[in-house]
Amino acid sequence: MNKFLGSSVTKKFVMAIAGLFIILFLLVHLGINFLLLIDDPVPFTSAAHFMASNILIKVFEIFLLAGFPIHILWGIILQIQNWLARPSRYKKTAFSQTSFFSKYMIYLGIIIGIFLFIHFINFYFVKLGWVEGDHENFYGMANDLFQLPLYIVIYLVSFLFLAFHLHHAFQSAFQTLGLNHNKYTPAIKGIGLIYSIVVPLGFSIIPIVIYFFK
Repeated sequence: MNKFLGSSVTKKFVMAIAGLFIILFLLVHLGINFLLLIDDPVPFTSAAHFMASNILIKVFEIFLLAGFPIHILWGIILQIQNWLARPSRYKKTAFSQTSFFSKYMIYLGIIIGIFLFIHFINFYFVKLGWVEGDHENFYGMANDLFQLPLYIVIYLVSFLFLAFHLHHAFQSAFQTLGLNHNKYTPAIKGIGLIYSIVVPLGFSIIPIVIYFFK
């Protein structure tokens, strides 16, 4: 049993489930964030309050908060195991799109993890009371942060890296779960490509609009 739980196959499976969970959450998060573009803070505040008070959302939040560290930590562990298994590099490398993203997934994941920690400090840790801030006015806090050029640059660069990460991760998650078929794989690749462009682009548009037009 311990061998099964510690196997790389198990880690990849759990990573895939956690990754798909995060992919779903990003869509919900993006929908709420678009409410920041409305001058009236009530819709965003109402949505944020619903997310913070609804019991089903709270249960979802527990799995989500577990999903982030599991996905990141086991990704790092798997990469280290791969490095240890292949101490010497091959003389020739197949420069395919998939191998490129696979090769740099660990670095992209670490950068995204750092941004995620900063994001948690600015918002989620405020909600928990761990960091000073007005947890009743996330609308104002978000708008204030998106008036800082340095924060916007960090935000945009992080979501650019996330786009590359999602492009490979989306297809990889389905493949790990065994959903790899000549009939369905092209569709999964297409959906993954669209998702990896539209979602990060959506998040990126929000601070740009707030900075220049609000």
